[in-house]
Amino acid sequence: MNILLLGSGGREHALAWKLAQSPTCTRLYAAPGNPGIAEEAEIVTLDAGDHAAVIAFCKSHDIGLVVIGPEAPLVDGLADSLRGADVPAFGPSQAAAQLEGSKGFTKDLCARANIPTGAYVRTASLQDASRALQGFTPPYVLKADGLAAGKGVVIAETLEAAEAALADMFGGQFGDAGAEVVIEEFLSGEEASFFALTDGKNVIPFGTAQDHKQVGEGDTGPNTGGMGAYSPAPVLTAALQEQTLETIIKPTVAAMAAAGTPYSGVLYAGLMLTQTGPQLIEYNCRFGDPECQVLMMRLQEGSGGDLAAIMLACAQGELSGVEADFSEETALTVVMAAKGYPGTPEKGGAIDLGEADGGPEGSRAKGRGTKVFHAGTKIGADGTLIANGGRVLNVTASGANVTQAQRSAYEAVDAVRFESGFCRRDIGWKEVAREG
Repeated sequence: MNILLLGSGGREHALAWKLAQSPTCTRLYAAPGNPGIAEEAEIVTLDAGDHAAVIAFCKSHDIGLVVIGPEAPLVDGLADSLRGADVPAFGPSQAAAQLEGSKGFTKDLCARANIPTGAYVRTASLQDASRALQGFTPPYVLKADGLAAGKGVVIAETLEAAEAALADMFGGQFGDAGAEVVIEEFLSGEEASFFALTDGKNVIPFGTAQDHKQVGEGDTGPNTGGMGAYSPAPVLTAALQEQTLETIIKPTVAAMAAAGTPYSGVLYAGLMLTQTGPQLIEYNCRFGDPECQVLMMRLQEGSGGDLAAIMLACAQGELSGVEADFSEETALTVVMAAKGYPGTPEKGGAIDLGEADGGPEGSRAKGRGTKVFHAGTKIGADGTLIANGGRVLNVTASGANVTQAQRSAYEAVDAVRFESGFCRRDIGWKEVAREG
């Protein structure tokens, strides 16, 4: 089967790397790709926003599956256009992608389906939002309703800070994403991520992870798209995973189907593990980045690890009986970002991966040892690898536990020469402390 992968980040490099290993995959194309993806796939020139061009390419190249990596094309309805042209697509419809495209939509669904989540108010003006703040206690959780590249959340410790953040949001800080703002109850506990695949009826679990959103060590500073992650998340015990499936994931899938907008694809639930059990913070309609990198590192070979076959079954409504097979080992990834991120990143810095990619512990082809996923790179005019984004590299390693995976990942980080880059040195710190 020929496959087209859309996207250019670290998530898509991880997907390309795993899809290229699938016996189901005959030929892999990618657009727009990046230098890392180019090692796994044939790069083609396509604009995901031009649905007609994407469909024409699929028809002329006998594409049996399109994997849509980022959220924007899903919210734009690309999966609908492909299915309308009889091209199987992995990813939800435009209507179903509202689970990520609108924080308020998801909160309303949770209220209707009795899905555990924090109290909230939807606001459409600064005046309404200021008034709504009076019904909450600090810290205040403020979210731009629309897509904001993972950066549209502000947690304000005081009423004055909340008022200032609201003024920024409604003033255009997040563009159209901030036309509406959702104010939420602050939930206490530990955050974790739960992934599931669904074809609109059947649901299968697809791993757990924990990530580090804040730019600074000790989880301090502004939120980013993610500075690192590890999988599995030991805090999500088997019992909590089952509770999440039964009280959050399955009711969501049922509610979407009942509304006439069945959800197909990966459902990524950001959870807060409270004293009363898991509560939903938010949904994403695509794999997390950098969570996807650690999930793909753990996905085993064999039928339960044939990513292409699993995605096709999901796209065709045939997930019943499918199981995903993950290694019991831990995978951990460290994001190397360009200086200035999450503000204005310094682009153009030279990168030398050295001995970081592949590692002495195992072969890259089999997904063990270490692997560097490209997130924001390009080839410069002189043919060298350079930084071309905020988050630039995802240095990923496996180990028997978080402590060992962390050690291997940072050994690989230290082998990379990237003078204009930086990273957190404490990814996985909470779990390392628990492991003692």
